Amino acid sequence: MRVAVVENMVNTALGQVGVALREAGAEIVMYRPYRDGNLPRDLAAEDALVVLGGEQSAIDDAAHPYLPALARTMRIWAEADRAVLGICLGSQILARAFGAANLLGTAPEFGWREVRATAAGRADPLVAAAGDRFRTFQWHSDTFTLPEGAVHLAENGTVAHQAFRLGRAAYGTQFHFEADRTVVAAWTDQFGAAAERMQPGWGAAHAGEAARHGPLADAAGLALARAWVGLI
Repeated sequence: MRVAVVENMVNTALGQVGVALREAGAEIVMYRPYRDGNLPRDLAAEDALVVLGGEQSAIDDAAHPYLPALARTMRIWAEADRAVLGICLGSQILARAFGAANLLGTAPEFGWREVRATAAGRADPLVAAAGDRFRTFQWHSDTFTLPEGAVHLAENGTVAHQAFRLGRAAYGTQFHFEADRTVVAAWTDQFGAAAERMQPGWGAAHAGEAARHGPLADAAGLALARAWVGLI
């Protein structure tokens, strides 16, 4: 099994998704188009596609000219019935790829927050793995409308479209279920000023929040990661 992973900025991490892929013996092929513009191009070369988060918006084509090509790539892979996973920015790009609108700056959310499965989510092979309600890490300001034909899988009081599925196995999750406590700690250290802008006092509160919410969030994230890998 070979899995293409697209990074959109430095110091992102596969986290729990990487754990599940390594458990399955997958070979991970990294792409960093923010450096060189390179993207997965051969459907025969890899079996699945992961697109991670990033600080840019999903429609910031002027500063990140590879974004339209990445959206097309996600759509091609989804329409070919490959397993596709877009996390945070990746979910926004997947929504864009299927004609949805990206809504910039309308939905700031940060920290470990509860997400609820919709009725469709409770029956979905991915979202159901985490249960009807679960904690997961959030770090975003943007959201999106649902693409036509998408199945709405998860929501909360801040952001209606927390997760969706297109076809059999193309998923977008606004939340960072891949971000376990180790990843969140690294982000807090590496992007401390940005975290403080999102949630003033985060540096002081982080350890307590991690102890309070991290264990259950980590378990839910790994369950989701394993479920997605099972769809490849």
